[in-house]
Amino acid sequence: MRNVRFRDPSGEVRRGEWTGDDGAEIHAYPDHGSRIRLEDDRYDVDEVDVLPPCEPSKIVCVGLNYADHAAETDSEIPDRPILFLKPPSAVAAHGDTLELLPGKERIDYEAELGVVIGERCRNVAADEAEEVVSGFTCVNDVSNRDDQRVETNWVRGKAFDDSAPIGPVIATPEEVPRDAAVRCRVNGEVRQDSSRAEFIFSIRELVEEITTYMTLEPGDIISTGTPEGVGPLEDGDTVEVEVEGVGTLRNEVHIP
Repeated sequence: MRNVRFRDPSGEVRRGEWTGDDGAEIHAYPDHGSRIRLEDDRYDVDEVDVLPPCEPSKIVCVGLNYADHAAETDSEIPDRPILFLKPPSAVAAHGDTLELLPGKERIDYEAELGVVIGERCRNVAADEAEEVVSGFTCVNDVSNRDDQRVETNWVRGKAFDDSAPIGPVIATPEEVPRDAAVRCRVNGEVRQDSSRAEFIFSIRELVEEITTYMTLEPGDIISTGTPEGVGPLEDGDTVEVEVEGVGTLRNEVHIP
């Protein structure tokens, strides 16, 4: 199942199942609140506002988790995961226009598989990691290289507004192959094309390492790193991140 969060034409925030070709239709879940909904409520995607599929308290990002990306950046393969954080204010939804920082020489796209946490957890062993994962989503780890190159903690380089588009859905684990393709297209041209199978550190290893240091909350995301092919975005670009089994996260870019 591919679960979507959206605002219906009446302005109500709801959840449903993303169905059809690339989400041509949304089948809304019944509303268990005061307002009764029929189970056959259906919407074309163009009729609603697609929202971020979850509301993370944090996004834990992984650097250099593909050997080919380490090579293209002239970096050594790390002996443990490189971790950094993006705040909730960085989150953007499928279909949003990304309002990116002005006056920067290079702001890059980075296509990534996002692991969505389903329950509050700490100190999770690798062999139990799948028990705390509710599903997967697409993430674009938009990166301000100007500041990332000259700072140590990457706050300016990674945590700015609209630097973490996510979505359009959360796909349950059985929907996403263990060798799922991870791709990025800019204006229809493929720029990144790799696979979950190419990770240096597996999802199990990442969950264990991260929860050794911090508590993860329901809706938090682990963004698992990007493959080779990162490159700059320009004003007016359309950037797409595709994860096999999840779908395609699509955003327009505006750089003042």
